[in-house]
Amino acid sequence: MSEPPVVARYGDPDPGAPLVVLLHGRGSSETDILGLAGHLPSGPEYVAVRAPIAEGGGYAWFANRGIGRPVAESLAATTAWFRAWLDEVAPAGRPVVLVGFSGGAAFAGGLLLTDPQRWAGVAVLLGTLPFEDAGMDVGAGRLDGVPVLVAQGDADTVIPRELLDRTWSWLHDSSGAEVTGHRDPSGHGLTAGTVAALSSWLTERLG
Repeated sequence: MSEPPVVARYGDPDPGAPLVVLLHGRGSSETDILGLAGHLPSGPEYVAVRAPIAEGGGYAWFANRGIGRPVAESLAATTAWFRAWLDEVAPAGRPVVLVGFSGGAAFAGGLLLTDPQRWAGVAVLLGTLPFEDAGMDVGAGRLDGVPVLVAQGDADTVIPRELLDRTWSWLHDSSGAEVTGHRDPSGHGLTAGTVAALSSWLTERLG
C-alpha cells in the first residue's frame, strides 16, 4: 500500500468545494459505487476510491475474521494509507463527508472512530461499525456532535443482525453523534428511499 489509491470522479473537480468520498462494498470497486453520485446533490466534489486489497474479482478495505468483523491490524494499516491520500487532496479546513456502503460502511466507521472531528459527516449505509475487537474506542460520547447517517434494511441477511442492532443502538443511545436514522423494509441493497434519505442528509450537511 505504498501507492495512492485509484479514484474515479463524478463531474468537474472543484478543490474549493466540499469533498464527498464514496466507499464501495467488499468485492466491488470504485466504478460500481460512482453511479450513486448522479443521484446526490450538486455542489460537492464526488470521488469514489478503490479499496487496496484485491478480493473476489474486486477489492476490500480490510482483512476480516467474519462478515463485519475487521482484523484490527489490517484496519489500522488501511486507515493510515487512506488518510495519507486524503490529507493531500483535502487539507484541514476542507469539509469531507464519507459515504460507505456495506464493507465500505465499516471502513468509514473505522475512520470516524479513529478521528471523529475530521469529518463533516459520515454515512453508514447497510453496514456495521467496527467495535472493540477491531481496535476501536466506542466509549460513551466518542462521536460528540458529529453528524452521522445510519441506514439499514430490516430484511438484511448479509450483515449479522447483532452487529446491525448494536450499530443502530450505540449510535443513537451512546455515541453522542448527531444521528439521522433511516430504516427500510428491504434487504442488503441501496433502495430509492435510502438514496433519497442520503441526498436529503447531504443537502442539510453541505447545502
